[in-house]
Amino acid sequence: MHNDSILTHINIWLSSQLEESKCTGYVVGVSGGIDSALTSTLLSLTGEQVVCLNLPINQDSSQFSRSSAHIKWLEGQFPNVRGEVLDLGEAFSGFQRVFSELDLHDISYVNLQSRLRMCALYAVSNTHNLLVCGTGNRVEDFGIGFFTKYGDGGVDISPIADLLKSEVYSLSRHLGISEEILSAAPTDGLWGDNRGDEAQIGASYVELEWALKYAEDNSSTSKATVNLSFSERQREVFNIYMDRHLGTKHKMELPPVCSIPVWMK
Repeated sequence: MHNDSILTHINIWLSSQLEESKCTGYVVGVSGGIDSALTSTLLSLTGEQVVCLNLPINQDSSQFSRSSAHIKWLEGQFPNVRGEVLDLGEAFSGFQRVFSELDLHDISYVNLQSRLRMCALYAVSNTHNLLVCGTGNRVEDFGIGFFTKYGDGGVDISPIADLLKSEVYSLSRHLGISEEILSAAPTDGLWGDNRGDEAQIGASYVELEWALKYAEDNSSTSKATVNLSFSERQREVFNIYMDRHLGTKHKMELPPVCSIPVWMK
């Protein structure tokens, strides 16, 4: 992997996106995880204005401290970076009170947290004319749709969405991102029990990368046929991947539009 070439390519791409948008910088949510750590570092390297938001909602203390430490590290290295903490816990509690009689499913509240963070990012974006930057990688954004629609999926640009998780780690090590973040188990931080991504998905990112590559290389082959050549675990992982990939297509595409025939207008 040509880390320096990729860094240069992303830097040029970010600059072109900023120029085209007529915005004055970037805003990004920093969670304490590897993806947002890499994204915020890449933004900082542009030399343009970067606002890093730590957006806790009843957050696990380890996630909050990793986020705070990473933002402080960026501020110490890059004069163009400014960090802010916006505690959204009270806002989330307010929504819980409003919805208390509706008997909503837990997943509704999980996604609500992500959507509240999106609202905060766009509030800052609108005020300071900044681009909202996504932090999803390729496996999450285009493989299994592991993001909240109109939550962390609601962004202006996605700098690392063509990088596999292994490539995210490679670039992060190359840039000197802290070992504490590199060694932390991937998590979306949206569940009270601090469950990790891989526990939710049922497969590791290494396994999901294999499934993604296999699916792309064999896109014309039916799911039932390719399973015949797999080991039991490969079959299980591939089914997890394909079920999530097909089931989250609506997240990756524009909403369907009902086209009205010209003669009706």
